[in-house]
Amino acid sequence: MRARAAAAALIAAGITVSAAGCAHAEGSASRDTPRPAASTPPPHTAPLKVVTGVTGAERAARAGPRPGQMVVVSAPAYGATYAALTAYRRAAGRWVRMFGPWTARIGSAGMAPPGGKREGDGRTPSGTFGFSFVFGALPDPGVAFRYRQAHPYDVWDDDPASPLYNEWVDDRYRDPGAAPEPMDVSGYDYGAVIAYNTARTRGLGSAIFLHVNIGTATTGCITLPMGRLLDVLRWLRPAQSPRIELGVRAGPPGG
Repeated sequence: MRARAAAAALIAAGITVSAAGCAHAEGSASRDTPRPAASTPPPHTAPLKVVTGVTGAERAARAGPRPGQMVVVSAPAYGATYAALTAYRRAAGRWVRMFGPWTARIGSAGMAPPGGKREGDGRTPSGTFGFSFVFGALPDPGVAFRYRQAHPYDVWDDDPASPLYNEWVDDRYRDPGAAPEPMDVSGYDYGAVIAYNTARTRGLGSAIFLHVNIGTATTGCITLPMGRLLDVLRWLRPAQSPRIELGVRAGPPGG
């Protein structure tokens, strides 16, 4: 009750409290419901390099170990709901393309400008971020990252009024706040947690994942068809400090 009262106060103050996780908007079904086929229209033209400004998240990502793997997600415009995903690895001081460009789905309201993502706005955040861990409603598919399998009691807290905002929560033992995001759903058969808003600042967005496409745009996540997603998840190596760059007309990593 306290979480719902606090959520109401935030709404009155002008802070959106609507669900931001992809399963809410995409209508991901329970484990027993078949997944619809994902649509894969041709990707847009090759991504172009552009300077979009440096956010706090980007500065934090660049301050860490030098990445040896980079996933670049490039949208053609801020309002686009499709993007091109390309993966690179660093070899002999240069970036070498490993996968893509592949068509990915992003937010139903497109890509947010740097620093512009807000809870419930239907936009994918711009910036460069790390990966926290890999998860899924299905068993570990053989990934190098720490894997967390979802169960019916596992949810993601996307309530800005909650002290557990933007965290995975086992609701048998902790209160996840209002309208938490279920993790044991078909859209989350497999996915990776993108380290966005790790400071858990209220209202800046939560539950940003790279996960399975179920045929629709998302509310902020990035999705791929199952086979391509698994190729990326199995390729990622924690020792390589992989990053994901999200932006409009983002290009191959520099340096």
